[in-house]
Amino acid sequence: MPETAGAGAGGGGNAARPRRVVISGASGLIGNALTARLRADGVRVTHLVRRAPTGPDEVEWLTGPAPLDPGVLEGADAVVGLNGASIARFPWTSSYRSTLLWSRVTPTRALARALRELGDGAPAFLSASASGYYGSRPGERITEATGRGESFLADICGEWEGAARSAGEHTRLVLLRTTAIVDRGAFLKPLIPLTKLGLSGPIGRGTQVWPWISLEDEVEAIRFLLTADIDGPVNLAGPSRATANDIGFALARRLNRPFVLRAPEWGLKLLLGKDPTAALLTNDQDIVPEVLQRAGYTFRHPTVEQAIDAAVSAAE
Repeated sequence: MPETAGAGAGGGGNAARPRRVVISGASGLIGNALTARLRADGVRVTHLVRRAPTGPDEVEWLTGPAPLDPGVLEGADAVVGLNGASIARFPWTSSYRSTLLWSRVTPTRALARALRELGDGAPAFLSASASGYYGSRPGERITEATGRGESFLADICGEWEGAARSAGEHTRLVLLRTTAIVDRGAFLKPLIPLTKLGLSGPIGRGTQVWPWISLEDEVEAIRFLLTADIDGPVNLAGPSRATANDIGFALARRLNRPFVLRAPEWGLKLLLGKDPTAALLTNDQDIVPEVLQRAGYTFRHPTVEQAIDAAVSAAE
């Protein structure tokens, strides 16, 4: 398949609803939400799990030296790979950096190998990646055509996507470059308690652009891409630009709390040292979901204020 993503005629909707989808990494936030949405549609969902199966919809894998049996994927409309240890944990010790890489690349290679062996009958492969691919790009408008950046996360994403590309030319490959997910179980998890305590404020300059997407749009975009005539990288990002200050202030306003306590960049460096997690807070990425927009995808939450309101309201 070509590396440049594109949409076929009438990209505003999917050609058909999938009948069966295989998901790895389904125990995470995205995987749980995607599974529930697909099953509500009547789609048969099979989970690849790293433990003994507890039902007919689970298949054990990666618990021994045996490769994944391609027959497990045969007949599926799509395979969605969502594996990856959390980047929100710190510090990133040398051991945990290895975990971050292994947990992404090893499962992806295993899926790609099985898909490659299926040849012409291989289902589509939607493989997770991340906005970390681009690195920090102040002042740039980042689309799917933007090249890989220079950072630890960019290097991981490069190897991750390289593993997915080994699935071969017979597989429609979509690289899901996900941004920060605005949800209580993800990006907002540490911010909500701090904001409720009145301890929120500008982080670093505060003017750095933070790409974001609501959990609902993350799931709906993946659902859209399961059967859309699109391949290559796809930015899973909200359509409107938001700075760190925009996001922090929107959350504070929604919770009726102040937004005044600044965390200066030197303070972050003092707290985190040379740990790469510091870059997560100061990265500047104006990421545009150009492929989704061109294909006619309609965002449920087009602004970060709407995404934050939906995430906070869901728990009230």
